[in-house]
Amino acid sequence: MVDATIPANTRTDAEPRGAKPKRALSGRNIMIYGTLLVFSLYYLLPLWVMVMTSLKGMPEIRMGNIFAPPVEITFEPWVKAWSQACTGLNCDGLSRGFWNSVQILIPSVILSIVVASVNGYALTFWKFKGSDIFFTILIFGAFIPYQVMLYPIVILLREMGLYGSLWGLVLVHTIFGMPILTLLFRNYFSTIPEELFKAARVDGAGFWSIYAKILMPMSLPIFVVAIILQVTGIWNDFLFGVVYTKPDLYPMTVQLNNIVNSVQGVKEYNVNMAATLLTGLVPLFIYFVSGKLFVRGIAAGAVKG
Repeated sequence: MVDATIPANTRTDAEPRGAKPKRALSGRNIMIYGTLLVFSLYYLLPLWVMVMTSLKGMPEIRMGNIFAPPVEITFEPWVKAWSQACTGLNCDGLSRGFWNSVQILIPSVILSIVVASVNGYALTFWKFKGSDIFFTILIFGAFIPYQVMLYPIVILLREMGLYGSLWGLVLVHTIFGMPILTLLFRNYFSTIPEELFKAARVDGAGFWSIYAKILMPMSLPIFVVAIILQVTGIWNDFLFGVVYTKPDLYPMTVQLNNIVNSVQGVKEYNVNMAATLLTGLVPLFIYFVSGKLFVRGIAAGAVKG
């Protein structure tokens, strides 16, 4: 109980403790949030223009106000971009390129992540003689410009009988994804206590048992990071797609380029914008679904190396 004989102004137990609350509208907060708002508008404004333009008819676009919302919304540009826009001799829009991209993306992502995760696991817990040199050479490959290796890879794929095929492009994406993914997995696995690995070895677990039953369930964030990086890189790739495949097997980005840069007829800006948005929906969806895990994984995979 508080002694009533102690003057109220001398009691310490009734005084507030802790840091003084900060004002919500302080100058520092206004500057931070104002800067963030400006940058957000800078990046969102082009997206707004793309969406609004894709929902307008060409007569309304010719009026010149690109920022105004459509007076009459139409989805005809989206339908035409997907199934009717011409790319050379073909007039089936982006639909063919979409399915080509899916057939390239799925095996490329699975193969590259499985191989890179096993590499990172082996380089962390099953080090062999010369493993550090092997890792250095592998990482060095991440800094070699793609353009330097275009022609040698054309020769290799031709000799393997894979040039101009989807599986040739899958192989290229898998190989070029190895360096950075191996680095990420190795760094992430380095954060897992080595005692856990040693305990599994004592219990009789082998190479694949430890990988499948211990490391994979504990490594969901870094697998999500790898999936996002590979999906974004492979889906948005243009250079490899146009070099290593033929017109019937072009991925979606190459089809988009052919639609936008077509010189036949009138330039349909609404169709071009709709085609661009359609091409970017897959990586955007992946980011929105797994954004939190991406941040966790990329932070954990970057603390050691």
